[in-house]
Amino acid sequence: MKQQWLACGLSTLLCSAAFAQSQVKGYVYDDQNGNGKKDKKEVGLAKVAVSNGREVVLTDEKGAYSLPVGQDNTIFVIKPTGYRLPVNEYNLPQFYRHHKPQGSPKTKFAGVAATGELPKSVDFALIKQDEPETYKMLVFGDPQVYTQEQVTFFEKGIIDEVKTKTQDVRFGISMGDEVGDNPNLYGPYKQAIQKLGVPWFHVMGNHDMNYDAQTDSLSDESFEAAFGPNNYAFNSGKVHFVVLDNILYPDPRDGKGYQGGLRPDQLDFIENDLKLVPKDYLIVFCYHIPPFEEFRKEDRQRMFNALKDFPHTLSLSAHTHFQLHHFFGKEEGFARETPHHEYNVGTTSGDWYSGEMNAQGVPVSMMRDGTPKGYMFLSFNGNQYAFDYRVAGQPETYKIGIHAPKVIARRQSGKGEVYANFFQGSKNDQLEYRVDNSEWKAMTYTEEPDPIMVSTRLRWDEAAEPLQGTRPSNPVPCTHLWKAALPGNLPAGEHKLEVRAKDAYGRTFIGTHALKVINAAENN
Repeated sequence: MKQQWLACGLSTLLCSAAFAQSQVKGYVYDDQNGNGKKDKKEVGLAKVAVSNGREVVLTDEKGAYSLPVGQDNTIFVIKPTGYRLPVNEYNLPQFYRHHKPQGSPKTKFAGVAATGELPKSVDFALIKQDEPETYKMLVFGDPQVYTQEQVTFFEKGIIDEVKTKTQDVRFGISMGDEVGDNPNLYGPYKQAIQKLGVPWFHVMGNHDMNYDAQTDSLSDESFEAAFGPNNYAFNSGKVHFVVLDNILYPDPRDGKGYQGGLRPDQLDFIENDLKLVPKDYLIVFCYHIPPFEEFRKEDRQRMFNALKDFPHTLSLSAHTHFQLHHFFGKEEGFARETPHHEYNVGTTSGDWYSGEMNAQGVPVSMMRDGTPKGYMFLSFNGNQYAFDYRVAGQPETYKIGIHAPKVIARRQSGKGEVYANFFQGSKNDQLEYRVDNSEWKAMTYTEEPDPIMVSTRLRWDEAAEPLQGTRPSNPVPCTHLWKAALPGNLPAGEHKLEVRAKDAYGRTFIGTHALKVINAAENN
């Protein structure tokens, strides 16, 4: 108990120090020549939001701002629509300045170097651009590289494919766990991301932390050194993005491990930020741990309260290494007639780079719910959105994994079942099947392990010799799975089984499966 009180006291002291009474001042300006300096002829931009991680202020008519800072702050501009941010050599947006006069505390992995005293003016450059309301972004869940070999898997299995598909992508984001407990791999990871050639944002995950930190506010020092702030916001088109570190470390309950949640200063930032956002914008929260996992309820409630007056909202998360949609309604504290949509995105690492090697020499790594590893395009049209999950190494039309018999005796066809895993689906979608262009028949939604994932795991358990690679994780119930009984009167011969998915956005996807029925001797 005494140790817990000491930890709480240290956290309070550090938090108070971070927001002491000195001031940072500067300008947000239109960097017309792109040199990163405010030249005399370059005008300041009015009504642009700037934050210290808690307070949020708007620039005046000359583009000037002023904010309180302590000894551990990152000051950042909140990009307005119609402008772009400068990027560094890794295509990481440069919209912030760390203020840590003494630098980060000494930890196993290096943090931010000492920044010294503040300059007289901390200025932020924005570059004017045409920014249509219709666009798309890329979303990566959990790259989570533990070794240099896994960096190579990430490059060969994801980056080499995606870099050919970014022509009309405005930017991308990784949803946390960029690395696996080893910030020394941030460098190789950034070199991989650089190859995509588009601006790339980052969310902090529980495997990106400094585990020797004594308080949550200092658990992000290596992440900050590599990527910038882990709590920030920006606008693009008619969408306002809020990026949050929602991992409390050490766990405030017992000091061991971590808990999902937010500190008071982070919740203050959310509220202060959203006060300045038009109510007709789509608000997109980006964080690592989905709040339907083990998450501090009072923090989730305050976060939901900040969203209740916005008709259009979405959350993106990762962390679980499976894919699902969750709809928060009034029974879970979201006080709006329409629920809040959370998309827990599938991962680029799949099931932690497990499984046998594919033709690329990369682990197959199917996720525990039967979703193959991949990445997601998120498209926007004003304040409306739609998503497109792509399976790595497959055509973009591959949306449905089908499990059904390949060969079946004629009189036993009615004993067979077809399962359909609509990878990006939810129980709000409709799935149907048919055989040989017959009438479409409804399939039944079910939550059980995907048979393909079950068979994958059984292959490892039943192998007479050890298989090459890492044994996959246990299967979990899939939240986007449907099943149906096969017809009992199929004649002998080749048949085409089709599955059709109609999603909540009015789109239709079709998958096919070859089925052979044979005349076999009947058992007496």
